[in-house]
Amino acid sequence: MAKRLGSQTIVLDKQPVILSGAGIVGKKEGDGPLARYFDDVVDDEYVGEKTFEAAESRILRDTYIKALEKSGKSAKDINIILSGDLLNQCTAASYAFRDVDIPYLGLFGACSTMSESLAIAAMLIDSGSVDYAVCAASSHFCSAERQFRYPLEFGSQRTPTAQWTVTGAGAVILGKEGQGPRITCITPGKIIDEGIKDANNMGAAMAPAAFDTIRSHLIDTGRNVDDFDMILTGDLGKFGSTMLRDLLKRNNIDLKDKHKDCGLLIFDIEKQGVDCGGSGCGCSAVVLSTYILNLFMQGTIKRLLFVATGALLSPTRIQQGETIPGIAHAVLIEA
Repeated sequence: MAKRLGSQTIVLDKQPVILSGAGIVGKKEGDGPLARYFDDVVDDEYVGEKTFEAAESRILRDTYIKALEKSGKSAKDINIILSGDLLNQCTAASYAFRDVDIPYLGLFGACSTMSESLAIAAMLIDSGSVDYAVCAASSHFCSAERQFRYPLEFGSQRTPTAQWTVTGAGAVILGKEGQGPRITCITPGKIIDEGIKDANNMGAAMAPAAFDTIRSHLIDTGRNVDDFDMILTGDLGKFGSTMLRDLLKRNNIDLKDKHKDCGLLIFDIEKQGVDCGGSGCGCSAVVLSTYILNLFMQGTIKRLLFVATGALLSPTRIQQGETIPGIAHAVLIEA
């Protein structure tokens, strides 16, 4: 049975297994440094659909199907789907899964959604109420731009601190037994708001939340940075990653060479014109379910702290002059 450790961390008794993962991305992501790890790269932003929103649902649905195929399980084996996206009412996910005939929990954690889905699914499996679960998240550059910023036709200028929303979806199949890396404990994050109002600087809004969750996890577990092969955030980008390192150093925590960020891994920020790097629910979901799982299979890493981060804003509240709350959830994955 799961037990609480310290102030925030939950240690899982049954340690659910990541049986498989899949990721499908757009053309820009397919031109990046992780291209060979993706299951598919779509060249058409519409993916044969009539709208960008429908295209995002299509990519998410196809990613789920691919992950299911790779797991050796069938849809009848799945007890629940936990998924989310950036769109209002999480419609990319709800439309993606409306015909699968599987219980569904829609989640919104902004770009932290993938770690949120893993954390909840792991607890459900540990409780014995679920045997197999789908954890998934998606985003689409064009649908996110239209909702959070300006229509693409407007041709608005981007600031140097801006990040590029990833077109893509990632999904993993989590199970009570099988072969693969295991989720051993989770540290749900607290909402942290340091007063950032710039909607074009998500890294600054999310970095304090990542700092708080990482510090809490280390304190609760009694571990230090050297105990991990990698501490993976997503997606702080260039500016947010620098800010995270500074915040931790002030508290005598040195990330050394252990830290990687999904927003910096998925794109080549020097060559691809993505400003501070990638963002979006699909960013950390895709990186985890493809590249990172491949590192586990190769034995390159054996203990990963996955800390997906989210900016819990809406265009309406920003236009009203509100600040941007951040969130980060940590999931410890071990071989």
